[in-house]
Amino acid sequence: MKLNLSADDVLTSTRAVRKRLDFDRPVEKEVVEECLQIALQAPTGSNSQGWHWVMVTDPAKKQALADIYRGNFEEYRKVARSNAYEPGDLRHEQRDKVTSSAEYLVENFHRVPVMMVPCISGNLDKAPTFVAASAWGSLLPAVWSFMLAARERGLGTAWTTIHLMYDGEQRAAEILGIPHGEVTQSGLFPIAYTIGTDFQPAKRLPLDPILHWDQW
Repeated sequence: MKLNLSADDVLTSTRAVRKRLDFDRPVEKEVVEECLQIALQAPTGSNSQGWHWVMVTDPAKKQALADIYRGNFEEYRKVARSNAYEPGDLRHEQRDKVTSSAEYLVENFHRVPVMMVPCISGNLDKAPTFVAASAWGSLLPAVWSFMLAARERGLGTAWTTIHLMYDGEQRAAEILGIPHGEVTQSGLFPIAYTIGTDFQPAKRLPLDPILHWDQW
């Protein structure tokens, strides 16, 4: 089922969904692959198409990945607390809501019907800026296209990277058989139908502080 949203609607209402993921409704393999076929139309540097997509539905593997995520999140939480925004900053006002949402996903990550790990060929850990930018520029547009296509089909996603901290990427690679050191993971994405589809544009900082014409 498609929601028949306009391009602007999809672009302004594709949220990082955590608390409104439906853990009990199965996600059809055909719908995931349909979203991926759309994603593969995204631009790719030098027509490299060096992306790989690992979809995880096995309960034991989902639990193992969720455990990595949970352990790393506890360490990340300590750092995040020290980087709090000042009162009066929009992000300070949103902090408790975002934190609650993140904690909810930690507790329930293993329950999502599908986990997605998008990857790109090459080891970008110490790659020169040009090489890394070219590689990420060949993957991230496709990942975002997948998330937009999912939104149009009533699916929710969230771009998480916490499992990549410390030795998490290597541990995940071992669980999933990803050639560690030869392929770089970009994140761990929950995929589930959403509870309701009435997502709205988020509050963002104004353009003035971040828009630069001709010079910084």
